[in-house]
Amino acid sequence: MNIRWKVGALIATLLGVLGVSEWFVASRVLIPSFADLERSEAAVAMRRVRYATDRALEQLGLSATGWGNWADTWRFARDHDRAFVNENLTVIGLQQLDINSVVVMDLNGHIIASAALDLVDQSADLNVLGRVVAREDFPWRIHLIDGRAARGLLQTAHGPMLVAAAPILDGFGRGPSRGLVIMGRYLSAGEITRLGSQAQVALSLLPPSSVPGASSIAETESNTAVFESMSDIYGKPVLTLRVDVPREFTRRGRSAVYYATAVQMGMAVAVVILLILTLNKVVLSPLARVIRHAKQVGAGSDLTTKLDFDRADEIGILAREFDRMVGRIAESRSQLVDQSFEAGFAELAKGVLHNLGNAMTPIGVRLALLQERLQSISDEDFQLVAHEISGPELDPERRIALAELLSLAGSALTTTMAEARNDVELISRQSAVVQSALAEQLRATHGNEHVWEVVRLADLLNQALEVVPDESLQRLRIERDHSLEQAGPLSVPRTVLRLVLQNIIINAADSVGETGRPQGSLKVTAQVSYAVGHEQLVLHCTDDGVGIAADRLARIFDKGFSTKSRQTNFGIGLHWCANAVAALGGSVWATSDGPGRGAAIHVLVPLKTSSERITEAA
Repeated sequence: MNIRWKVGALIATLLGVLGVSEWFVASRVLIPSFADLERSEAAVAMRRVRYATDRALEQLGLSATGWGNWADTWRFARDHDRAFVNENLTVIGLQQLDINSVVVMDLNGHIIASAALDLVDQSADLNVLGRVVAREDFPWRIHLIDGRAARGLLQTAHGPMLVAAAPILDGFGRGPSRGLVIMGRYLSAGEITRLGSQAQVALSLLPPSSVPGASSIAETESNTAVFESMSDIYGKPVLTLRVDVPREFTRRGRSAVYYATAVQMGMAVAVVILLILTLNKVVLSPLARVIRHAKQVGAGSDLTTKLDFDRADEIGILAREFDRMVGRIAESRSQLVDQSFEAGFAELAKGVLHNLGNAMTPIGVRLALLQERLQSISDEDFQLVAHEISGPELDPERRIALAELLSLAGSALTTTMAEARNDVELISRQSAVVQSALAEQLRATHGNEHVWEVVRLADLLNQALEVVPDESLQRLRIERDHSLEQAGPLSVPRTVLRLVLQNIIINAADSVGETGRPQGSLKVTAQVSYAVGHEQLVLHCTDDGVGIAADRLARIFDKGFSTKSRQTNFGIGLHWCANAVAALGGSVWATSDGPGRGAAIHVLVPLKTSSERITEAA
């Protein structure tokens, strides 16, 4: 799949994700939030209905309190004068009080006066409230004793009723109470309509629920209904109020969300089309032309054709740099063809001999030490002691002394053998280094192909130190900068860099030795940076040796040049390092503040990225 199809697929995927996200947010967040708002509004509406009901009971309680705290009522409760009943408990009186029933009760719970209206405000011999109040289980009988007011709901044979009771006082709010005045008003259709108007909701009355105080919400496509059960003064469900709230929020919200989604998706489609057209004209088509040209250059030998893009953007810069690169390749190819006949093998031989000499020196030292340790062991002494201690007539004190001598000799022999084993192990590793160097040089003779391996710089430095002579390590203290660990794993020609570091360390040790000091230091620092087109590694190796004069900085990498004695040095090490690193596409240079101030060798090597390693492996 080419990049045009990939870009199209990516944009289509993003558009699909946008559409799904829009639908998800609309259906799972926005529209449910409108439903939550409606449910909250319905709950508020039901609270307004409860408040209106409480207000109606409060007004009924005020009427009952007015009658109870009336001097005429106080006197009637004492002398039971029927004139009070005839003058006050009339149809007009009940209509003015806007009640359907009134009962006057004495302290013994006897009803001494009552009156009632039916649902059309006509006088009737219903007296429903009187019959209910006369019951023995009427809960407000206790108020006859303490003279407290009360109000609530009461279920009657003709439906639920609002009732309120007030103590009979002397007209000045003083007692003791002589009974109760109880007033009631039916929750008729008109009363329900009036309560709904006060609460500004659509209110209806339903039969009582089986659960006291239960409330619930039911939703339809066009309406949200809130149900709340109310209990009477006996604590039993007496009615259920229903509040209907139109789902206007959801209807308008759904319309707004759908309209906004449609507009956004339309704009997204328009933007996508415009983006595809722009990408195709500005990026994809010119890039396809560059790719076709690159394929033509890679497939043929004609390096004279150019793109010649007349553009100032990144594509134009890429085309011009590609033309310039092709021109340089053509020039370099001509130079390589001319120089291929001038290559010699003497330089390679010198480099091989020098590296082998560096690697063989520590092996020779270790072999000499091993020979010295083995010669220090006298087997004749062990035989004499063993022969004498096995004699039958040996003095006991002499036997003990010989046993102690054998024990000490055994300990010394054990220590010597352990050191010998360490020497043999190190000699084996150093021999492997020699073999690796020979193999690397053999590969270099077959096309100069180096093996790139993923290593850590700290491990690479440790491997280089293993093949450095002991006298050099004793003279030099290696300071590892934390940047070696921070660089992480890198793909480098491990064997070449190890030999380069070995040469640098040996030269630094010799430089410290020329100062006359017993020990110096070499600090190794790493820096990974991004150059044009690739990453590169720079190793900075700074010593505190004798330093290098300014006029010699540029010559220390020349073949045959050396600042040391010609009897021990032939000017090959640094020259080989420069050639080996240059063959990798890198460079080596030296800096110094002058004689006596130390010097630094800098090694720059290009790095291979993971994609390059994958390509080579494929």
